[in-house]
Amino acid sequence: MKKIIIASTSTLHGGGYLDYLTDTLKEHFKNCSSLLFVPYARPGGISHDNYTKKAAEFFSSLNINVKGIHEFENPVEAVQNAEAIFTGGGNTFLLVTQLYQNKVMDAIKTVVEKGTPYLGTSAGSNICGLTMETTNDMPIIYPPSFDTLGLIPFNINPHYLDPIAGSTHMGETRETRIKEFHQFNPQPVLGLREGSWLEVNADIITLRGSLQARLFRQNTEPEEIETGTDLSWLK
Repeated sequence: MKKIIIASTSTLHGGGYLDYLTDTLKEHFKNCSSLLFVPYARPGGISHDNYTKKAAEFFSSLNINVKGIHEFENPVEAVQNAEAIFTGGGNTFLLVTQLYQNKVMDAIKTVVEKGTPYLGTSAGSNICGLTMETTNDMPIIYPPSFDTLGLIPFNINPHYLDPIAGSTHMGETRETRIKEFHQFNPQPVLGLREGSWLEVNADIITLRGSLQARLFRQNTEPEEIETGTDLSWLK
């Protein structure tokens, strides 16, 4: 039975790392004493060790021991033996490249579908969808494939931003870019605003947090989705 938290971000303005998710994660990982952290996305070029240390500092408050996947000689076995998995944010192109190069994309998908609790933030959430093609990140490296975990039957756009009223910025809005995606791809895209997340229990997908999400479907006008909505129908 799948047990997944798919969060738009790790940190809200004015708060600490994962602070806003503390109560949710206490419940999500309540039966876990250890966690495997996947630091491959390396935000700002941070090292794997320093990124893992950052995650470990938070989870120590939940009495959960954290070890980075890069610390294991066999990353596939590390995934298979993990009590829980957390994939952090950063650059999605780099993350997906590393997941394929270390042959753990399929391994993570298999264990999470069998019930290993999973947390993703930002890039780590992006990969929960069918593909990574609705990421906001620069293509700093070329992954073997844009296909990702497919733990939910649609795509995620983390850090979704609404157009700013009165702005003189003439570049593309996030909505414009998602419409461009839908010229070539049929799957729905859920724009997750900061502080929102999806809770997946088995096949039930529920929007959580205090904000609405914005849903984009091919050949359909975008719509606002209220928090607490069951999105299990979305395919």
